[in-house]
Amino acid sequence: MSGQLRVSAEGGVCEVCFDRPEKRNAITFAMYEALARALHGALSDDAVRAVLLRGEGAGFCAGNDLQDFLSGPEFTPQHPVMEVLRTLATFDKPLLAAVQGQAVGIGVTMLLHCDLVVAASSAQFSLPFVALGLVPEAGSSLLLPRLVGRQRAAELLFLGKRLDAATAERLGLVVRVVEESALLEAGRSLAREVAAQPRAALAATRRLLRGDPTEVLARIEEEARLFSAQLRSAEFQAGIRAFLARGRTG
Repeated sequence: MSGQLRVSAEGGVCEVCFDRPEKRNAITFAMYEALARALHGALSDDAVRAVLLRGEGAGFCAGNDLQDFLSGPEFTPQHPVMEVLRTLATFDKPLLAAVQGQAVGIGVTMLLHCDLVVAASSAQFSLPFVALGLVPEAGSSLLLPRLVGRQRAAELLFLGKRLDAATAERLGLVVRVVEESALLEAGRSLAREVAAQPRAALAATRRLLRGDPTEVLARIEEEARLFSAQLRSAEFQAGIRAFLARGRTG
């Protein structure tokens, strides 16, 4: 597994940890490949009953490492990020996350595929796609309005405004907020509790809650086409210059 992604399993729970704290766990090309392998490995392991996503250090995930993303392979349907997104959309085991500090871009949109998200009081969520000259991804243009309502989704996506943990809980993006010192154990405890439920009943209930993934998969592909086009646009070139000038990843 990539040195920037740690995977462990215990008590029926597979824990997948973004381990690049010096870059706020911004995701690289190699990390996407490792994440896809980790998710497929969890699906194929009968001992794994639930998966917990988390981030090492002060933040959960600062989104894509833009320098790496821009110097990597062309964004096509075969790009490693697309394998991760398709896998998240069709994942058939309970998926949880424990979020602290910043969650940006894909660091937020992947949470929309999670069944339960626990957040530290320090957590902040932002979706700066439009500000960068891009469009949402991971099916978020479909899933976010379903979760928070169309107008609030428009505000979050149009303006990229940050949500604090308490607001995210009120909107239903997270199930509970805890103190940062208690986050990891809260996430692990919830994952163990889910993993201990009767397997067939849990799986069937999850399928009923999530519904047919066909619409989500179609939206992921539609978003990807527009995302690829925007990557070649003057809007994106201007947005990325301004963003990198501030010394940030997104």
